[in-house]
Amino acid sequence: MTAATETRQPILQAKGLVKRYGHVTAIDGADFELYPGEILAVIGDNGAGKSSLIKALSGATIPDSGEIFLDGKPAKFRSPLDARAAGIETVYQDLAVAPALDIATNLFLGREQRRKGPLGSVFRMVDKPDMKKQAAEHMQRLQIGIRSMSQAVETLSGGQRQGVAVARAAAWAKKLVIMDEPTAALGVRESAQVLELIRRVRDAGLPVILISHNMPHVFEIADRIHIHRLGRRAAVVDPKTHTMHEVVGIMTGAVVHDLEHPDAPNGGKAKTSA
Repeated sequence: MTAATETRQPILQAKGLVKRYGHVTAIDGADFELYPGEILAVIGDNGAGKSSLIKALSGATIPDSGEIFLDGKPAKFRSPLDARAAGIETVYQDLAVAPALDIATNLFLGREQRRKGPLGSVFRMVDKPDMKKQAAEHMQRLQIGIRSMSQAVETLSGGQRQGVAVARAAAWAKKLVIMDEPTAALGVRESAQVLELIRRVRDAGLPVILISHNMPHVFEIADRIHIHRLGRRAAVVDPKTHTMHEVVGIMTGAVVHDLEHPDAPNGGKAKTSA
């Protein structure tokens, strides 16, 4: 942790999280910090426990022990709905959009706006014009180039669908956004557009947790990199001071990182013996 982050309070923090499934320990005393105004990449090899960690932070998994703090206050998420109510929105890898429905309806999925007066309170009519107006404002704010909010999501490209999912998360998030492999199924051009979109979300005031296997994307966009290994945090590094080779080494165990003294000579890194 750098001196700059030490002086700030994390917006989301976890201490000593543990989650076991029978004899398998998925999270083994994991710590985590996300600071305001940053894009924090979370990386780790398959089976490292990063998905279990993110599920615990987003309410999809209840840890057996440990603590989670939001804005410095203890938080207990019993479900993703609890995390959403606290201001945490997640963009899952499958996007969780309804392809047959239009863009505006997708942005308000589960949060539909009712018409004013008896039409809304008695007849439960949805205010589609207002939803389309608000949806267009959200898309414009993030500079997502889709003109008609009446267009069905299934007619959009992969990058545009990702844009709809991100816009929905940014529209409702009050604290932070979690993005799970947002560029995994996209080509080079659409991946670049989504990375720029993530920057805009961060610049709009929402810190972002980015889970990704794509190391070039991680180094291009992340402010810090949380490296997960064997169910716990192995290191948090600055992509400006560490190379991709060093980060992969820490992730695979070829390099040991001193979490207690990250500013030590050689960046707190030490080669393991063969």
